[in-house]
Amino acid sequence: MDLFNAFTILIVLSAAFGYINHRYLKLPTTIGLMIISLVMSLGIVILGTFSKSLYTQLVGMIKSVDFNKVLMEIMLSFLLFAGALHVDVKTLAKERNPIMVFATLGVLTSTFIVGSLMYYVFQLLGTPIDYIYCLLFGSLISPTDPIAVLAILKKATVPKKLEVKISGESLFNDGVAVVIFLSIFEMADKGIDKIGATDILFLFVTEAAGGALFGLLLGYTGYVLLKSIDSYIEEVLITLALVMGGYAFSSFIHISGPLAVVVAGLVMSDRARMFAMSDITRQYVDMFWEILDEVFNAVLFILIGLEVLVISFNQSYIIAGVIAIVVVLVSRFISVGIPISLMKLKRSFIPRSIQILTWGGLRGGISVALALSLTDKMHREEFVTITYIVVVFSIIVQGLTIGKLVQGVKEEDTEEVPSGH
Repeated sequence: MDLFNAFTILIVLSAAFGYINHRYLKLPTTIGLMIISLVMSLGIVILGTFSKSLYTQLVGMIKSVDFNKVLMEIMLSFLLFAGALHVDVKTLAKERNPIMVFATLGVLTSTFIVGSLMYYVFQLLGTPIDYIYCLLFGSLISPTDPIAVLAILKKATVPKKLEVKISGESLFNDGVAVVIFLSIFEMADKGIDKIGATDILFLFVTEAAGGALFGLLLGYTGYVLLKSIDSYIEEVLITLALVMGGYAFSSFIHISGPLAVVVAGLVMSDRARMFAMSDITRQYVDMFWEILDEVFNAVLFILIGLEVLVISFNQSYIIAGVIAIVVVLVSRFISVGIPISLMKLKRSFIPRSIQILTWGGLRGGISVALALSLTDKMHREEFVTITYIVVVFSIIVQGLTIGKLVQGVKEEDTEEVPSGH
């Protein structure tokens, strides 16, 4: 099936499932769509017992959609820019230190904790996997997914400063995690002895720093262009061109496209929205990106739900997946708990920050996409199944309960305070 027909079917399903969810289930849109698509997938499996040919056709349709390519090369840039465009930059700047710690050291720490624990889990299950491949799994499952996080936070009444920490971390750690994943992927693919520390450092600096600097250039270019005209149609087109052109050019020169788009979105959110847009332009830009964000979110979460049809489930994979849920939550607790405990010496945090950041660190489509990019020798089948189990648990169980966890936590005046005061 060609991409247009596949996308047409996904849009039709998004509209139908969105209506059902809004009318009857009344769940957060992304969660509702994913649950309905999972139920539909179960229905297709049941249908397959009666009509093998129809089941084969439907599964073939899902397989024809390259999830990794659709998300990482097409949808991700739009979703990240839309998320960054609506972040409160001033609050983000005040919370920059914990956000950058979570997005860098937090992801790196989680990668090694998950990788190390899963290495022993696989040995205990009698299916040993090389440590480098376990680290690869750790790197792809460690980042919190900005798409899932931002979609859920819209419905949860999270205190503003904590919401900015969660959303800001998820936006930045996506780009950082992809760089870490690519570094470990290179080592696993070519052999550790053929990749030196300087090669990894060079890759990290060029991808991450290059992406951030290019994002600044993109954002400032957009600001200058928007300030020079007052026509909302052209200005909406300029934002669209920045995202698509900037992401494509980032890939061409081998720097982090996700980081470039996030930084550009933050610049546009801060300077362009305030100083370069008229009220009517601001209204149209916001509406355009909000609609685009909702449409792509709907398609993405339906795709995640339908992916269950093409994933191999056997007993050992399911057991490893269930254990991985606990491992990922423990690693998340440690990777945010230690930095927060240390930073509390210098600044105040909202009560239960560690618990909320742990439970609110949702995994989503990016982890699935990275798992699907693995090669067979990297135990692709096992890791795709385990990743899928963790992601489904994360979005449905954590996503539906994060609102209850933050109930009663009031926004406090938590400005930085000197140690000892």
